[in-house]
Parts: sequence; structure tokens; C-alpha cells
Amino acid sequence: MAKEILVTDEGLKKLNEELNYLKTTKRKEVVEAIRIALSFGDLSENSEYDEAKNEQAKTEARIIELEEMLKHVKLISEDDIHTDSVNVGATVKVYDIEFEEEIEYSLVGSTEADPLAGKISDQSPIGRAIIGAKVGETVDVETPGGLLQLKILEISKRDN
Repeated sequence: MAKEILVTDEGLKKLNEELNYLKTTKRKEVVEAIRIALSFGDLSENSEYDEAKNEQAKTEARIIELEEMLKHVKLISEDDIHTDSVNVGATVKVYDIEFEEEIEYSLVGSTEADPLAGKISDQSPIGRAIIGAKVGETVDVETPGGLLQLKILEISKRDN
């Protein structure tokens, strides 16, 4: 069995929106691009046709990938989010001991990760290290840049 994919309401909505867009709008655009490219004639030297066929393959592969993900989604509801320890759906304030700075992360499922927006995946090195930790605990995180030590300062329910 495939591994379940944890998502919040927001993440599930985004997956469904992307799938709907690909199945309706994007498929039609790709078919139209193929039709136009075919009108140029000789397929052996028709880069527009090759590009359109590649785009069609990518679109269909992504549709299959999304459909497969959605079969294994486990929705994290507000009731599943507890503040006694770090879990998906929570917002966590940590103190980076080496750099002496506070950082706030929202812990999300892997499909929702957006590090620039402070949303880190439960599958990321930091996410895996802090899951299950409680306020006051210090966790060691192995990152490509070396060992990080993060002290858990606060756990709260995430604001979408």
C-alpha cells in the first residue's frame, strides 16, 4: 500500500483545484496546440508538434500523480491538531541555538510545503526532527549544512 499523504483542508483544496484545472483547461490547451502544430505539416521537423506532445505527456503524468495522491490522502482536521506536541497542522516557534534567533514554522504535509512562506513538510529534515517534540525540548536536526539545534518554544494551531 502507498504511504498516506497528510494534508490540511487548504492543501486538499489546492490538489483538487490543480487536478480540475489540468483535466479541463490544460488538456484543451494542449489538444489545441497539437492541432495547430499538425497544420504546419511535416512532423519529422516540427518542433511545435514535439513540444505539444511533450506537454501533453507531462500533463497526463501529473493528472495520474494527483489522482494517485488523492487516493491516499489523510485529511488533518482542526480536531487532529494538538498543541501538547508538534504535529502536522501546527505552528511551531523554535529557537535556533547556534544563530540565536527565533523562527516560526507551520508544519504541513509534503504536498503543501512552501519554505519561503514558512511552511515546512513533515518529511523535511526539520519537520521529521520536530514532530512529536514538546515545548521546552531541544532537538538535533541533521541538515545538508550541518547539525542544527532547535529548542521548541511554542506550539499553536496554524492560521491558514
